[in-house]
Amino acid sequence: MTDKQNLNAGFTGTPTEQPEGLTKVAKSAANEMKREAYAVASSVREHPHTAGALLLTTGIVAFGLGYLLGRSSPDGSTRPYWR
Repeated sequence: MTDKQNLNAGFTGTPTEQPEGLTKVAKSAANEMKREAYAVASSVREHPHTAGALLLTTGIVAFGLGYLLGRSSPDGSTRPYWR
């Protein structure tokens, strides 16, 4: 008869062989991302004003850079858009 541990292996959700290669790397990366996301979320919960200020500052800087890049486009046309 078969070993009960081998019989239950398919139903418990845990594989009998450890992942190798790309699967192992992908699972490791996913675990690291979950830990980083949890760390960021917990620090945002502890310091909501700092997180809000950082988000606002990042948005202002990104808007400013986008505006400057848009103004320096190589269009060179001095006539208005609607003509």
